[in-house]
Amino acid sequence: MKLCTVVGARPQFVKAATLSRAIARHNAARAGVAIAEQIVHTGQHYDANMSDVFFEELGIPEPAYHLGVGSGLHGWQTGRMLEEIEKILLREKPDLMLVYGDTNSTLAGALAAAKLHVPIAHVEAGLRSFNRRMPEEVNRVMADHLSCLLFCPTDQSVANLAREGIHAGVANIGDIMFDSVLHYRAQIERNPRALRSLGLRPKAYYLATVHRAENTDSAENLHGIFAAFGRIQQRHPVIVALHPRTRQFLQTHQVGVPVGVRLLDPLSYFEMIELELHARIILTDSGGVQKEAFFAATPCLTLREETEWVETTTSKANILCGASAERIVAALRQFEDGLVVPDFAASPYGIGNAAEKIVDALLQFQAARPQ
Repeated sequence: MKLCTVVGARPQFVKAATLSRAIARHNAARAGVAIAEQIVHTGQHYDANMSDVFFEELGIPEPAYHLGVGSGLHGWQTGRMLEEIEKILLREKPDLMLVYGDTNSTLAGALAAAKLHVPIAHVEAGLRSFNRRMPEEVNRVMADHLSCLLFCPTDQSVANLAREGIHAGVANIGDIMFDSVLHYRAQIERNPRALRSLGLRPKAYYLATVHRAENTDSAENLHGIFAAFGRIQQRHPVIVALHPRTRQFLQTHQVGVPVGVRLLDPLSYFEMIELELHARIILTDSGGVQKEAFFAATPCLTLREETEWVETTTSKANILCGASAERIVAALRQFEDGLVVPDFAASPYGIGNAAEKIVDALLQFQAARPQ
C-alpha cells in the first residue's frame, strides 16, 4: 500500500511522527500488506526551530519531497502547495492521501487528491470552532467534506460531522497527540533540560503562546494580551514561546514587552512538553497546546472566544477569556484562588492507541477497494 502524507506545520510533525512509528511497527511485524509512506513537507513552517528540530528530535523519516513554499497570503500559499502536490500525485500514484489537522497544507493536500480521485484520510476530523473567520475552520471543514476516512479524536467531533450529514468512514479513534505525549513523557521527565537551562522552578511560572491570526493581526488584541502578561507577572514570571510571525507583529503594532515577561524562540517538542508539565498555568491561543495542557494536568486559559476542544472547558481545565487584559487576569485569579477546580480525571481523548487504530483502518480500507 502506497501512502502519501502531507505535513507543513509543527503540530503535524508531532502527529506524523506518531503514525510513522506505528507504520514502522506494522511493517516490521510483517503482518500482511506493508505500508510504504511518502512524506511531503510543504515548508509552511520553514524556520529550523519550527521544522528541522522536530524531524531530528522525533525521528520522523526524511520527507520524500520538500516543497519549500514558505509563508505568504493564504491564497498564494495554498495555490503553490496545490500545484506542487498535484505534480507529486501524478508522478507517484499513491493509493491514499493522508492529511492532518487544519492548516493550508491540509487543505492543499486534500484538494489536490480530490481533483485526481485519490482517496483522502483526515486525521483530527470533525473539529469545529463554528467561527468561519478562522482560516483553520475553513480548512478543516473542506478537508472533512472531501475525505473518505475521517479519524475523529472525540465523541463531540463525531457528532459535529453527523450534523453536517457525514457518516460514512467516520470513526472515533482517540487523539493521536495523546499517543505522542504518553510515548515521550517518561523520556522527558528522566532527562529534564528546559527548566534548568531557563532557571525556572516547577509550578512557579506561567507559560504562554500566541500565534493565531485573530490575535497577531490585531493591535488591540496583542496590546490586551501583553498588558495582561505584564499584570500577572507580578505573581510569577511569564514565559512566552514566541512564533516568528508574532515577534514580527509585536514590532509592527509597537507592543511593548513588560518587565518580567520573557520572550523565547520557538521551543522543540521535548522542551515544550517539559515546560507544559511544570507550568503553573498555561495561556495560549493554540488548539494543540490546550490539549497538551490537559494531558499535563495544567490549568489553561485560552486567549480566544471559542475552542474546538470543548472537553477541556466542560472539565473546567480550560477557561475561554479572549484577548481582554481584564478577562485574562480575572480568569487567572479564578484558578489561583481555587474558585475553579479543574477535573483532569476524565479521559475524553482515548487511551493512547490512536495510531494503531489508524493503521488498521487504512489497511482495511485498502483491502476493501476493487483491485
